[in-house]
Amino acid sequence: MLEEVERWLVRRSWSVADRPLDQLVAAKRAAGRGTSVSVVLPALNEEATVGEIVSVIRRELMTEAVPLVDELVVVDSGSTDRTSEVAARAGARVVHRDAILPRIPAVPGKGEVLWRSLLVTGGDIVCFVDADLKEFSADFVSGIVGPLLTDPDVQFVKAMYDRPLTGAPGQGGRPGGAEQGGRVTELVARPLLNLHWPQLAGFVQPLGGEYAARRSLLERLPFPVGYGVELGLLVDALHTVGLDALAQVDVGVRLHRHQDGQALGRMAAAIYRTAQLRLSRGHLVRPALTQFERGEGGFVPRTHAVDTEERPPMAEIAEYAARHLRNGHGGTTGRRNTGAA
Repeated sequence: MLEEVERWLVRRSWSVADRPLDQLVAAKRAAGRGTSVSVVLPALNEEATVGEIVSVIRRELMTEAVPLVDELVVVDSGSTDRTSEVAARAGARVVHRDAILPRIPAVPGKGEVLWRSLLVTGGDIVCFVDADLKEFSADFVSGIVGPLLTDPDVQFVKAMYDRPLTGAPGQGGRPGGAEQGGRVTELVARPLLNLHWPQLAGFVQPLGGEYAARRSLLERLPFPVGYGVELGLLVDALHTVGLDALAQVDVGVRLHRHQDGQALGRMAAAIYRTAQLRLSRGHLVRPALTQFERGEGGFVPRTHAVDTEERPPMAEIAEYAARHLRNGHGGTTGRRNTGAA
């Protein structure tokens, strides 16, 4: 298995510099009308950062000279700040989560927003980017879209990067220091993947929120509604199209807001649950997590439900099928590859 991962790392791990923008634009033009790119930003109270991300993408990837991105959509999942206003002013199309597929009541969670975004975007390639990134670079988009434009065998691409723990003593939030983010990755996701899906051990940032995939794959995958969505999509993509259709691209440094310890605990529980479901398709004994906060009289327990819901593959939703028929797209349900372990 180690040799297989090492071979994959050589064949399917790249740097953003390996595919310059002019090469990507030429590849997209050569592919013709059948290759369009949608970028989706799931957003919840991100007024401080979402505008700059939208502006950079529009300025560098949506021009006459560089028409790499065809559609830029911010899906607001219930912000109480000015996220929608800032995003729209910067040039994004803003859609509110609850306005998408109202027949199915929305539930809180990032995965819920990503799943619904498939209904309001049209790109053959869909690129997800978190809306809390600071000092955003267009490399985050061009890097992960690149392999999908230049290699027809690649279907799912994750970004990899340094994640400096901003504000750590002596680090200044810059790369190269010992203090790194991604604590749930190192303590939960990476051990789970190495133990149960060792073919995925080569992914540097398996939980990263920046990844792109072909719509024809995404519409066939179930979406965990919450924090488990990244791990769930990665594992299910492996079982659906096989390891060689997965790839990763180094895009440099990711700066963003870090969660506190209790939020990380809830994230870890959801990720463990997502893995458990895929291992056994069984039931949790207790789908809840109790944490503690110090109050005036001592430690106070706070119990949180662990996300236990998943949305079905979008290809099974009647409204999605009808939309594609209206737009002249045929079915893309494809056959599952059961050879991956």
